[in-house]
Amino acid sequence: MKKLLKLRGFYLFLGLAGGSFGSYLTLLLKQGGLDSGRIGMLMATGTLIAICIQPLWGVISDRYNQARLVLILSVGVPAVLAVFYQSEYFIVLLVVYTLSTIFSSTQAPIADSYAIVAANKAGSTYGSIRMMLSIGAAVGAYAGSQYVSHFSVSTIWVPFLLLSSVAVVFALTLPKQAEENRMMSQSFSKGIKTLLGNKIFLAFLGGSFLVNQTMTAFGTYFVLAFQSVGGSTSHAGIALFIASFTNFPSMLYASKVIKKLGRERTLLLGALIYVLRWGIQFAFPTPGVMIGVQVLHGLSFGLFYIAAVEYVSHITLPEMQATGQSVFNIVFSGFAGILGNLLNGILLREGGVWLMNLSCMLSSAAGVLLIFYVSRSTRKRILIPAASERASL
Repeated sequence: MKKLLKLRGFYLFLGLAGGSFGSYLTLLLKQGGLDSGRIGMLMATGTLIAICIQPLWGVISDRYNQARLVLILSVGVPAVLAVFYQSEYFIVLLVVYTLSTIFSSTQAPIADSYAIVAANKAGSTYGSIRMMLSIGAAVGAYAGSQYVSHFSVSTIWVPFLLLSSVAVVFALTLPKQAEENRMMSQSFSKGIKTLLGNKIFLAFLGGSFLVNQTMTAFGTYFVLAFQSVGGSTSHAGIALFIASFTNFPSMLYASKVIKKLGRERTLLLGALIYVLRWGIQFAFPTPGVMIGVQVLHGLSFGLFYIAAVEYVSHITLPEMQATGQSVFNIVFSGFAGILGNLLNGILLREGGVWLMNLSCMLSSAAGVLLIFYVSRSTRKRILIPAASERASL
C-alpha cells in the first residue's frame, strides 16, 4: 500500500508540473518569435533525436539496475533546463528541447514498469495509479492558465521547477529497481525483430500512430489554435482542465470496460471517439465548441491508452514485456509526435484550425480501420481454436 501511495504521489505531481507548463510552452515559444511551423520543426527534431537515444536508457536502467536514477533524471533535468526556453536563439531552444526530451522520453516506460508491478501485487489496477497523472494535469493546466493570465508566461518555468522537485522527492522513495522487471533479458534489436514480424502487432502500431499523431494538435497547439478563433488564455485553461479531468473516470473504469468489451474492442471504441472528437471541431471551430468537446478527451485518449498498454502486455511474451512497451512508446509518443508536430504545425499556419482539424479527423479514421483489422483478426484467432475444440467433441 505504501508503494502505491508513493507512486500515486509521484504521478500526481508529475501531472501538476506537466499540466502547468507543457500546454503553455508553445505560447512561450511564440512570444519568443517562433510561428507554429518553426515550433513544429523544433519539437519534431528534438523528438527524433530522443528516439534514437531512448534504447540507451533501457541499458542504463536494467543492465546497471538504475531504474530509480533514470526516473529521477527524467523529471529533474527537463525542470532545470526549462529556464532556458526564454532564449531568443533558435539553436539554444532546439538544444534545450532536445535534451529535455531525451530525458523525459523515458518517464512513461520506467514509471509504468513500477506501476504495473505494484498494481498487480496489491490487487489494484494500472489505471487507478495512472489516473493521478490526469488529475494532476487537469489541475495544473487550469492553474497554469491563471498563472499566465496574471504573470508573464516567460516565468512559467518557476512552478514547473517547484512541482517537478516534489515529484523527484517521491521518486527518491521508490525502490532502486522495479521488481520483476524483465527488461533487456534479450537484445533490444532481437526483440524488435520478433515483434515486427507479427502482422497484427504492426497493424496495432500503425493504428496507434495514426490516432495519436492527432494529439499534438491538442497537446502542442491547442492554446495557439484556441486563441486563433478568438478564445482567451484563461478559457483555454478551462478546456485543458476538462480534457485532463475526464481522463480520471476513464482510467479508473478502463479495466471494467476492457473486461466487458475486450482489449481490442476498447481500442476500437477509443479510436472511434477520436474521429467524433475531431469531426465536431472540424464542423464547429469555435471557442465554445472547443471547450465543450474536451469531455470526449477521456473517452478517446484515456480508454485508448490504457487498453493499448494492456494489449501490448498481453500480446508480448513475459521476457519481451519491456521491449514491447518500448516499441509501442517509440511509435505512439515518438514517431507520432514527430509527424504530428510537423504536420499540424504547418497545417495550422497555412490553413488554420479548420484544415488542422480535418487532417486529424481523417488520420483518426484511417487509424480506426487498422484497429478494426486488429480486432477482427484477434477474434478470428480466438474463434478458430474454439470451433476446433467443439468439432473434436
